[in-house]
Amino acid sequence: MANPLRTLQEYGQSVWLDFVSRDLLKSGGLAKLIAEDGLRGVTSNPSIFEKAIGHGDDYDALIAAAEATGDLDPGALFEDLAVRDIQEGADALNAVYEQTQRRDGFISLEVSPYLAMKTHETIEEARRLWHEVNRRNLMIKVPGTKPGLTAIRTLIGEGINVNVTLLFSQQVYADVAEAYISGLEAFAKKGGDPHKVSSVASFFVSRIDTLVDDELDTKIATIADPAEKARLQAVKGKVAIANAKLAYQLSKKIYSDERWQRLAQQGAQTQRLLWASTGTKNKAYSDVLYVDELIGPDTVNTMPPATMDAYRDHGHPRASLEEDIIGAGAVMDALPQAGISIDAVTAKLVEDGVRLFADAADQLYAAVQKKRRTVLGPRLNVMTYKLSDDLRKDVQAALEDWRKEGKVRRLWTADASLWTEADEANWLGWLDIVEKQMKGIAHLQDFADDVKRSGFQDVLLLGMGGSSLGPEVVAETFSAKPGFPNLHVLDSTDPAQIRHFEARIDPARTLFLVSSKSGSTLEPNIFKQYFYERAKQAVGANEAPNRFAAITDPGSSLEKAALTQGFRSVFPGLPSIGGRYSVLSDFGMVPAAAIGIDIRAFLGSTAEMVRSCAASAPPLENPGIILGAILGTCQRHGRDKVTILASQGIADFGAWLEQLLAESTGKLGKGIVPVDGEPLGAPAVYGNDRLFAYLRLAADRHEEQERGVAALEAAGHPVVRITVHDRMQLGQEFFRWEMATAVAGSIIGINPFDQPDVETAKIKTRELTEAFEKAGALPEERAFFEGEGIKLFADPRNEATLKPQATSLTGALKAHLGRIGQGDYAALLAYIERSKAHIDIVQRIRRTIRDRTQAATCVGFGPRFQHSTGQAYKGGPNSGVFLQITCDDPEDLPVPGQSYTFGIVKAAQARGDFDVVAERGRRALRAHITGDLDKGLETLSRAVEQALQ
Repeated sequence: MANPLRTLQEYGQSVWLDFVSRDLLKSGGLAKLIAEDGLRGVTSNPSIFEKAIGHGDDYDALIAAAEATGDLDPGALFEDLAVRDIQEGADALNAVYEQTQRRDGFISLEVSPYLAMKTHETIEEARRLWHEVNRRNLMIKVPGTKPGLTAIRTLIGEGINVNVTLLFSQQVYADVAEAYISGLEAFAKKGGDPHKVSSVASFFVSRIDTLVDDELDTKIATIADPAEKARLQAVKGKVAIANAKLAYQLSKKIYSDERWQRLAQQGAQTQRLLWASTGTKNKAYSDVLYVDELIGPDTVNTMPPATMDAYRDHGHPRASLEEDIIGAGAVMDALPQAGISIDAVTAKLVEDGVRLFADAADQLYAAVQKKRRTVLGPRLNVMTYKLSDDLRKDVQAALEDWRKEGKVRRLWTADASLWTEADEANWLGWLDIVEKQMKGIAHLQDFADDVKRSGFQDVLLLGMGGSSLGPEVVAETFSAKPGFPNLHVLDSTDPAQIRHFEARIDPARTLFLVSSKSGSTLEPNIFKQYFYERAKQAVGANEAPNRFAAITDPGSSLEKAALTQGFRSVFPGLPSIGGRYSVLSDFGMVPAAAIGIDIRAFLGSTAEMVRSCAASAPPLENPGIILGAILGTCQRHGRDKVTILASQGIADFGAWLEQLLAESTGKLGKGIVPVDGEPLGAPAVYGNDRLFAYLRLAADRHEEQERGVAALEAAGHPVVRITVHDRMQLGQEFFRWEMATAVAGSIIGINPFDQPDVETAKIKTRELTEAFEKAGALPEERAFFEGEGIKLFADPRNEATLKPQATSLTGALKAHLGRIGQGDYAALLAYIERSKAHIDIVQRIRRTIRDRTQAATCVGFGPRFQHSTGQAYKGGPNSGVFLQITCDDPEDLPVPGQSYTFGIVKAAQARGDFDVVAERGRRALRAHITGDLDKGLETLSRAVEQALQ
C-alpha cells in the first residue's frame, strides 16, 4: 500500500515536519523521514525547541561544551544550540533543495517572538540569523503582524527567504503577498535573481476552529429554536477549512495577474500557502482532518510528528482543496449571521499567537537557564528564600506580571515607564558596564602595573557615598597582593578620623585617589586640599601631583583641577551611572586594581551574574528579578526593614548595600530601610516589619549564625539566603542587588535613580559654613537640657514634646525613645570618630533599643551616612526615631585655603542634617557630648538603658 504522505506529492503538496530536535538529527530520524515519507522541509518555533531542550538531556553535552568556551546568557546560549540544529537540518535537506530546484528542502528558524511588534528589530535579527546560519535553504520566520509586513518586504528585497507565520485572515494574507511581491520586485531591480528567493505564507488552521467553535457553543447555549441550533451546529469544525480554501482561491488570483507574470518570467517562484497548526485540537474531529481536506497544488502542509504518524497510518489523499468552494463561502457567510466576526476572530488569534509564542519563548529560555545554571555550578552564587504563603503568592504574582508584560526586556532597553517616566532612562549605564570594562580592561591593568612598579606602600581613597563605600568593601574584603599597597578609605570630616588615617600612612609613599562623580562634593575636595599639602611637605611641590589620581565624571571641576595640576592619572566615570551603582565602573575597579586584585577574573565572574539577569532570562529564573520582587513585595506588605546579615569575611558588603537600598528607594514617603550591622538576636526581639538577607561566604561558616538564621525562618520571618562561593564572586552580588533594587523601585512606584532629599542637607551645610566665614562662628544654638556632660537640642516641635519630661538625661531619652511604635525604626546618627571603641559602644546602645522595643535599629556615622542612608531618613517613610550624637573636638584640623576647619564642617553638617530631618516632621533629638567623648558615650549608654527599663 502506498504511503499516504508520499502520495501527497502527486497532488502537488509538500510535506514538512513541524518539529526539530538533537535526537531527530543525530539518530538518523530526519534522513529516514526524507527517504521513506518524502519529507521536504522542517519548521521550528520556541515551543518546539522548549520541548526538545527542556524535557530531556539531549542538549546537556552541547550546553556544557558551549559554556566551556565562554559563558552565554540564556538567549545567546539557546541561539548557539538552535543554529547548530538548523545548520545540521539544512545540510540534511540540501539534497531535497537541489532536487526540487530550490522549491523545497527548507528549514525554518524564527526571529524572537518578543519582536513581533517591532519592525526594525525584526529586520536586524533576521539579517543576523541569516548570516549566522549561512545556509541557502534557511527560511527566517517572521510573524504576519502589521509591523512584520515592512520587515517581510525588506528581507525579501535583500534576498532572504521568509516563512511568514501567524496568518489567519484572508485580508492579511493579501497584504503579505503584496509584501512578498514588492520585495521581489525590489530585489530584481537591484539585479538579484528572484528564482533564488523563496517564501511560504503559513496559515494557521486548527486554532480558528477552536476559537470559532467556542463562540458557536456560547451562541447555541442561548438559543431555544432547534432549527437554529442545528444550523449553527453544522458550522462547527468547518470554518478553518473554509477560510483556508478561500485563501487558496485568493492566492491563485494573485499569482495569475500580469504583475506576477512579469516576475515569473524572471524565474520568480510563488509564495506558497503553508498549512500550519494542522494537529487536531478537538478530539471529536478526525486526527487527519486538516491534512485530508487541504490537499492541492503548490501548497505545503507542516505536520507535528503525531499528525504525520496518523496520516501515514490512515490518511486518504485526494484533491480536496478546491472541492465545494461555494460551500466554503456559505460557511463563512454564516458567521456574521450568527453574530460572529471573522475579522475579530482572526485579530484575536494573532494577538493570542504572539502572546503564546512569547510565553513559549519564556519557557524555552527558562529551560536553557536551568541547564546553564547546572553547568556553572559553584561559579554562580546561589540564592534561596523562605517566605510565608501570602508573601510567596504575591511575589509569584509580581514575577508573573514582569513576565507577562515583558518587563525584564523593557528594563534592559531603558523603558522609563517601568518607574515614573522621569529621567530613569538616563541612569542605566550600570547594566552593561561589566561588558564595557572587560573590553577596555587594559587601562586598569596598566594602572595596576604602574602602582606596583612605583612601590607605593599605601593607597588612600578620598571620597564619599558611592565613591567610597564600594572601595571600602574591596579594602575590607581583600588583602593587597604581594608587591601592592594597602587600601584605606577616608569618608569622614571628623578631625580625629582624619588624623587617624594620616598617622597610618607615609605621604611620600602613598597614592591618593580623589574620587567624586560630580567633582564638586565638599568632602573629597577638602580632603584633597589637606593631603595635597601633606604630600607637598613630604615630596615637594613638583612631585606632589604625581602622588594623586582622580576618578570623576568628564568635565567635572575635579577633572579640570587634576589635569591642571598634573595628577598622575585621571579616570573618567560614566555620566549614565549614579554613584551608588558605580562600584563596577572605575569608581570601584580602579581601587581594586591598585591593590592587585585580578580585575579580569573579578569582572569575568561578575559577568556570569550579569548574563543570569539578562533580558532573555525570564523572571522566574532571573536571580536579580526574583530578589527585586521579594524586596518590593515585602515593602508593600509592611516588611520594609531589610536586615542584612553576613559572614565576617564579607561583612562590609552591608555598608555598600545600605546606600544602594536607602538612597534608591527611600523617597516620596515610602521605601526600604536597610539595617546593617545589627547584632543577630533571637526571633522574639524582632517585629513583623523585617525581611532578612543573609549573605554567607561558603568558606566562612559560622554555626551560631547559621542556627540564628534557621531560628528566624522557623519563627516565620521571611529570609533570603545567598551563598557566595568565593570572595572573587562578590561582584556578582553587586550586580544582583543593583538589578533587584531597580526592580523593587518599579514595584514600590518610585524612581530608584534619583536622590531628591540629599541635596537639602548639603545646602544647609553650605549656608552654615558661609555664616561661619562671615561671622567667625556658627550661629548660636540653645540647649533645652544640660546635664551629665551632655546637652540636648531639638527643633521647636520636638522640644515642645520632650522638654516637659527632660528633668534628667534619662527622662528626656525615655520620652524620646518612648515614641518608638510598632513598625518604627530607631537610628543612631553619630558625628564622631568611627573607631572600633566607638562602634562597640554605639552597637551596645542599638542592641538595648532593639531588644527592649522590638524596633529595627540603624547606625550611621556622620557625615558618611548623609551620602548613604540619609536619603531614606529624610524622604522615606516617617517611621524613624532619630538620636543624633555630636561632640566637641578637642583637637581640630585646618582646611588649607579656607577659614573654616574640619571640625566646623562636621558641626555644620550635623546641624544642617538635623534641621532637614526636623523640617520633614521626623521625631529627632540631638545629644551633644561636651567633655570627654568616651565618658560621654558611656553616660549616654547608661541613660538609654535606664530609659528603656
